[in-house]
Amino acid sequence: MDQFLDNLDQIFVTLKTALVKLSGLVFPDWVGVLVSIAVSIVAIALLGPLIMMYLTLIERKVVARMQNRIGPNRVGKYGLLQPLADGVKMLIKEDIVPRNADKVLHLLAPILIVAPALLVFAVLPFGRNMTAVDLDVGILFFAAISSIGTIGIFMAAWGSNNKFSVLGGMRSVAQMISYEIPMVMSVVPVLLAVGSLSTNAIVEAQADWHWFVFTPWGFLGCVIFFLCGVAECNRSPFDLAEAESEIIAGFHTEYSGMKFALFYMAEFMSAFTISGMTTTLFLGGWQGPLLPSWLWFFLKTYGLIFIMLWFRATLPRLRVDQLMALAWKFLLPLSLVNIVATCIWHFLSDEAFFTPAAFLVPLALLVFSYWGLMKLNQPYMPEKRVYPLVD
Repeated sequence: MDQFLDNLDQIFVTLKTALVKLSGLVFPDWVGVLVSIAVSIVAIALLGPLIMMYLTLIERKVVARMQNRIGPNRVGKYGLLQPLADGVKMLIKEDIVPRNADKVLHLLAPILIVAPALLVFAVLPFGRNMTAVDLDVGILFFAAISSIGTIGIFMAAWGSNNKFSVLGGMRSVAQMISYEIPMVMSVVPVLLAVGSLSTNAIVEAQADWHWFVFTPWGFLGCVIFFLCGVAECNRSPFDLAEAESEIIAGFHTEYSGMKFALFYMAEFMSAFTISGMTTTLFLGGWQGPLLPSWLWFFLKTYGLIFIMLWFRATLPRLRVDQLMALAWKFLLPLSLVNIVATCIWHFLSDEAFFTPAAFLVPLALLVFSYWGLMKLNQPYMPEKRVYPLVD
């Protein structure tokens, strides 16, 4: 039984190894290296669009159920072919480019947004021995690559030659830059605890149910990282960049057809990578009993994606001042305090991972800091006026 579970766990690794060995029987050894690289590239290139296609279906189904609707159910059994129909529709739609738009920027912007969302897949540990590129600086690679999308968004806004697009693009850039800072700060406690920037090393450090989310600093870091990731993806309730009631559709107002579909693809792939990185950093990654490691990773990741969909179905959109205040006045100082709490946890803990002092002291610091920031950021409410009765 153990052998069967191990074979099931490593089925994708085994298939890749078999392809590389098969090429080595026919071609020189250096061809096997190229085949190994090509298999990883093709797997990522197919997985990204496939995840995007069916995340759209999952979102429409989940939100429909939450709002007492049915959702798409006409194309294929239970609507399973709806994403293919949508893809064909996008491919055959006319590509309309405004007359005075910058043609080069208008073309490059959607490509520049999709590329980083797909490249981040390279450092995600989808399972045991299932990281495409195990970089020693995997977290740094994630932070650097994911921030490139900001440039693409402003390119789309500026290249469209539309004032509403520029307003949406500027607001989106301000939002993404603001939330990138607390998001990176929330990762620092994990790096302090593990002592490595490798995503594989971070997952392996959480073996035997030592998931960082079970610590006070890990739970808070998980919440901050996930919320900042939702804002980075322009998902509800942080989707001010496409606030239809204010600026039409934001930075991608002047896009149609497959170019618009690329923006949509980048959003859903980013939602997956943020959820997958949250799983890697705080929820033990592919660690878990009985089930294959890759199945554990996808179960945790899609659990977080479900929370994103829950946000969209239930929470109203924040105002722009509330959005920026949440990042700068609340999440950023809280993430800095969380680094101090991690240092306290590190010096008070031992090999048992949990000790009463190591748990309670950081917890008290974080609770006090949370309460203090809530008081400081509480909006001023004027007292109710009482007018004297005049005879």
